[in-house]
Amino acid sequence: MFALIGGFQAELGKYILDGLRMVAPNGVLMIFAMLYFLTMTEAGMFDPLVTRIVGAVRGDPVRIFIGTVALAFFVALDGDGATIYMIVLSAFLPIYKRLGLSLPMVCCLLLQVAGLGNMVPWGGPTARAATALHVDVGEMFVPMLPALAACMVWTFVLAWLFGRRERARLGGAIDLNGHFADHQDHRGDSGWRFIFNWVLTIALILALCLEVLPLSYLFMIAACLALVVNFPSLKEQPAQLELHAPPILAVSSLIFAAGVFTGVLTGTGMADAVAQGLLKVIPDAFGPYMAAITALISIPVTWLVSNDVFYFGIMPILAQTAQAHGITAIEMARASLVGQPVHILSPLVASTYLVVSMLKLDYAENQRFTLRWSLMNCVILLVVSLLTGIFPLFVR
Repeated sequence: MFALIGGFQAELGKYILDGLRMVAPNGVLMIFAMLYFLTMTEAGMFDPLVTRIVGAVRGDPVRIFIGTVALAFFVALDGDGATIYMIVLSAFLPIYKRLGLSLPMVCCLLLQVAGLGNMVPWGGPTARAATALHVDVGEMFVPMLPALAACMVWTFVLAWLFGRRERARLGGAIDLNGHFADHQDHRGDSGWRFIFNWVLTIALILALCLEVLPLSYLFMIAACLALVVNFPSLKEQPAQLELHAPPILAVSSLIFAAGVFTGVLTGTGMADAVAQGLLKVIPDAFGPYMAAITALISIPVTWLVSNDVFYFGIMPILAQTAQAHGITAIEMARASLVGQPVHILSPLVASTYLVVSMLKLDYAENQRFTLRWSLMNCVILLVVSLLTGIFPLFVR
């Protein structure tokens, strides 16, 4: 509407197509990455893993919390918090209740994993940041792995600390042998397909890290293989596509709509005008620190507003401001993800309501309990990112 008011009727179609071309690789990546992991989940890829982890914890709160985090990180490969909560709680919730473990601690651990898992290239924030700032998502993400690994280690440490606290409160471990019968794998298909699925997933992740092919094409190949091997019937494959189409279309349509938005915003000069206005407001002395400032403000801002508003509305302006001081768009994109461990607590994140309701917790009390630990993950993410140089503290 504002482009039309501004008199850009003749050029509007070109701006829209330019924007769509910019986001097309990331949009295709999202479609096939989600199809891959949703297909793998439906095929029972995680079922034997659930059984083994539940069998290994043996009623010890420390092992249970560490097992919870381990299983959650495996499931988090699909980048969807709701999947994490449903799979993990279906396996562990009866155990938590039988032992009387702290459910706020459980919720806190799952939210830490979801906040980090949300940052995979096919998750929402990373794809949005890459799309909004027109950078390659693989080139943006791979250097972030050490920082994410540090956060994963901290999450396991947190699980150990919580488990020690609960072990002391409960006075040791409780025998759960009678419970394991409820968690046997009844699919009868945990043999060669299970091995194939994990080999394919590991090979896919290695290929992503090595950038053997564009990420979108790698997931396209992997999704086709996953469908053909796990659902060989021509009747089953369309059924799988229909089953997973709603969430895939919701995310991919968002990406392409964002492409239209950024194409028009850029083509009409609106983004440049706003950036120039912001340059006049921000003191020149702050310019060299824009990456670090962006990382810090992403913590409260992504809690207050949706990822769409932050990445498509605010980040392009901050990136143009930073570019005037020699900070690249890809560095700004990485910095913008620092707040994601806290963003998962935002009232705007629907999946958080799911885990809180499944555990029958008070939403506000859960926020108060979890916030401090999520902030710790943000701090670790920021410090390790600065130490590894994926974005600068300041530029000279």
